[in-house]
Amino acid sequence: MSGKTEKTQKKSWFKGLQAEFRKVIWPDKNALAKQTTAVVTVSVLLGVIITVIDTIMKYGIDLLVK
Repeated sequence: MSGKTEKTQKKSWFKGLQAEFRKVIWPDKNALAKQTTAVVTVSVLLGVIITVIDTIMKYGIDLLVK
């Protein structure tokens, strides 16, 4: 493949990428804050739930092994 064709393909790819980014509807600060809060809250809750289940299972397995 020649260098000129590669440059043309790269330019075309970046133009396509730029066009796609123009189509994106970016959230406003308020929506972004709400969504971020929701994601962090759900992540923390899932972490707590997994920790509780893990602890219960650990004690259950320790009781069975002893």
